[in-house]
Formats: sequence, structure tokens, C-alpha cells
Amino acid sequence: MHHGGKERIPFMEKVVYASLGKRSGRVVVGPGLGLDNGVVSLGRGRVMIVTADPVSAVPAFGMRLSAWMSVHLIASDFTASGADPQFAAFAYNFPPSMTPDQKEGFVRAVGAECSRLGVAIVAGHTGSYPGGGFTVIGSGVMFGTSPRDGYVTPSMARVGDRILMTKHAAIEATSTLARSFPRYLGERVGTDAVRRASSMTRLCTTVEDARTARGAGLGGEGVSSMHDATEGGVLGALQEMATASAKAFVVDPGKVRVTDEAKAVCEAFGIDPLGTMGEGALLLTCARERVPEVERRMSRAAIPVTEVGYVRAGRGLWLARRGGRTRLEVAGPDGFWAAYDRASGHGLC
Repeated sequence: MHHGGKERIPFMEKVVYASLGKRSGRVVVGPGLGLDNGVVSLGRGRVMIVTADPVSAVPAFGMRLSAWMSVHLIASDFTASGADPQFAAFAYNFPPSMTPDQKEGFVRAVGAECSRLGVAIVAGHTGSYPGGGFTVIGSGVMFGTSPRDGYVTPSMARVGDRILMTKHAAIEATSTLARSFPRYLGERVGTDAVRRASSMTRLCTTVEDARTARGAGLGGEGVSSMHDATEGGVLGALQEMATASAKAFVVDPGKVRVTDEAKAVCEAFGIDPLGTMGEGALLLTCARERVPEVERRMSRAAIPVTEVGYVRAGRGLWLARRGGRTRLEVAGPDGFWAAYDRASGHGLC
């Protein structure tokens, strides 16, 4: 849903991660590849977890659904820690073209969804500025406290862990393209497929996935790491987890669930469903003996889950196919952005 995309890895490593202000011994987990949540020590066995993300308003989604998605994209990052967000701050930089009704609809929907998630909005900024436009109209931060041993990060995956994935690939890309270009897709994949793809938008959250998974236990012998598949999709998320944990992730691409709708929509735009906007799918690692418990809990919550691979000593993301394993050196750029821009430029809306 965020149009433009993340910066590439060299810029992040050379510039962003080298420009982090004052060094502090209280920073337990700082910014790093695959690490969406920062962790700060509060002393007395408590930590504060913090995450930030863009806030977007997409006309094709409408303001209320855009707000719902914006809140859940931030909350999905946070809950992948295994903890719950308690507080939030939002900075709104509304474009001049946004009507008072649109602004009101968006802001009220953000407040309502935060309330449903148990999050209090405690600070922010609201303004309207020339030069701005749809879709990114600001940013949001969520934070909350946790016991020092009450959270996980993608760096905590262990050798021997199994890799599980909820739902299926390319959820966000599929639903966004279907809502944005229904006529174009209708001619290619049929109106029924477009309708089913459009309805996937409400799956673009991993809040319940993460809350369900943590019930099987965090750390120790339970769930050791979680990460949602955003830009770069399932393969991008797995590669980030492998990098963050300094382990080898061995995954069978044939086990990654892809719906018929996602296949059809991605094919129509020339996108790899395993490597594109995948919000809604949670990747997690857990001890082999806890896999049945995670599967039981997901089944009770009606969240599909699939075992797609395992963690071993080594480095990087390895794709296991018949004939052996090949290392994915660098996941290619997410094709979503180019496809969206191309389609918009050709007036396919």
C-alpha cells in the first residue's frame, strides 16, 4: 500500500544505520536489516518496544479502509515482537486535495481501530501542506512495554527451528492491484477473480497471527522469531530473517501457498507472487516439537499455517528444489512498484 518503496540495502547500511544519533547503553535492539522493532531498556527487568511506519490514504480503497490498513501495518510490525502495542503517535501531512470529509473519515477510523486494538493515541501532528499528495500522508509510531524476556526479534531464530508461514503469498499486492485496476484485470482474469482478490484487503494484517503464535510460548522452546512479509514479499522477509539471525534459512518454494487469484493477478502484471508485497503473511520460527501446538492454535483461530522450511547453521536464504539447494544471493526488487506506476501511467484505473 505504500507507493515508492524501501531504500536498498547499501543505502541503509552506509547511511541510515550509520546516522543513529547519540549512542546509548540502554538500546537493547537498534535499527538493522529485518529488525522492524527497536527495544530500549527501562530498568527493573522491563523494556520499551517501538516501531514506526508510513501512513497511507489510497483513493481506490477509500479513507476508512486505508486507515484500517495503515494502523494494522504498524501494529503487525509491533506484534511480531510477541508483545502488544499500548500507545501511538501519528503525524498527518494531508495533501491540499484531501477534502474535509476525507480527513475526518481517515482520522476517525484510525482512532476507532486503535481503540479496538487497545492502543491509546498520546501525541502527534496534524497539518495540510502544498507539495504533498496521495498515497503516503504521514507516519505513525507505536510503542509499549514488556518484560525483558517477553519479546522476540528476527535475530533470535535457532538452528533446528522449523519455519512456518500463515495465510498465503502476495496478499497486499493482489488486493491493491485488484482494487486499483479492476477493469484491466477483469478483462484478463475475470470479474469473479477480481472480486475475490479485492476482498483480500482485510487479510492484510498479522496482528492475530502473532498473538495466536505467542500462545505456544515465546523464546525458550517455543516461538523464537516472527516477521511479517511486507515489501519484497515472502522471499524478502525470509532473507531478512536469515540475515538478522546470522543463520541459513532453507525453504521449499513449492510449499509456499499462493492462491489462484494471487497467481492470476501477479501474472497479469508480470510480478513474482513470492517476491511482492505480502502483508498478511506472518513468517515464524519455532522449535520442531512446538510446531503441532502452533498449528493447533492457528486452526482454532481459523488462520491457515504451513511449514515451509527449517533453520540450519550457515548464512543466507536457500531455496530447496528437486536437484538440491540454491542460495538466493539478493532478493530482486519488488516488482509491485514498477507495475503500479506503469498501470497508472497507462490509465488502466
